[in-house]
Amino acid sequence: MTIKNKVAIITGASSGIGYATALALSKAGAKVVIGARRTDKLEQLENEIKKNGGEVLSQKLDVTKKTDCDAIVDQTIKKWGTVDILINNAGLMPLSFVKSLKVDEWEQMIDVNIKGVLFCTAAVILHMKEKKSGHIVNISSVAGRVVFPSGSVYCATKHAVTAFSEGLRQEFSARSNIRVTCIEPGVVETELLNTITDESLQSFIETAKKTQGLKAEDIAEAILFALQSPEHMNVNEILVRPTSQER
Repeated sequence: MTIKNKVAIITGASSGIGYATALALSKAGAKVVIGARRTDKLEQLENEIKKNGGEVLSQKLDVTKKTDCDAIVDQTIKKWGTVDILINNAGLMPLSFVKSLKVDEWEQMIDVNIKGVLFCTAAVILHMKEKKSGHIVNISSVAGRVVFPSGSVYCATKHAVTAFSEGLRQEFSARSNIRVTCIEPGVVETELLNTITDESLQSFIETAKKTQGLKAEDIAEAILFALQSPEHMNVNEILVRPTSQER
C-alpha cells in the first residue's frame, strides 16, 4: 500500500521521532501536517520538507489543550479535505522515584502522554469513521510493557497508551476500517533524557547516553512499515529495542 498523497498529522514533530517521521512520510509522498509547541523547530522542519519538494502544513500545537488538537485537524481538513493518518507522537519522560514527589511532573506526563493522545484521537476519529478509512499510530514505549524503578508514572502513562490502542483497534478496525498501530521503542537517541530532573538519576542518565541507542529514523522506518502494509493487514504492535538493550 502506498501513502502517496495521503494526509498525515504528526504531533511532537519538532524533534526526535516526530521530526524524522515527518521527513520519512514526506519523502514517501504523503502530505504532512506537523504540530508542536516549538515553532522555531517546526519552521526548520517545514523548510526542509519544502526543499525536498514535499507538501507540508505547520501549526503550533500543545496536545494538552483540546482546542489546539481540534484546530490542527480542522485546518488540515480545510486545506486538504481529509485526514488519513494520525501519529500520536508527542510525549515526555521526566523519570523520577515516587519518593521524590515530583507531582507537577507526574501531572505533566499524564497531560501530554495520555490526555494528548486522547484529545488528538477524539479530533479525528469521527471523520475517519464517517469515511470508513484511516490509520492511527500511537507511540508508546517498551515502558508500556516493562516497569522499572524511577519509571512508575512514566510506565503507567505508556501502559495506558498501549491499552488505549488495543481498545481503539477492537472498536474501530473491523467496523470502520480504521487501522491502529502501537509502536513501542526501546532506548532511542532523542531529547527525552533532558527532561529528567531527579538528581539521584544522574548516573542512569550518563549510562543511558553512552548506550548505543536506536536512531529516530529507525522508528520512522517502523512506522512506515505499518502504514505501507497491505490494507487487509493491521500491524497492531511493533516493539523495537537496540540490540544492546536487555530489558
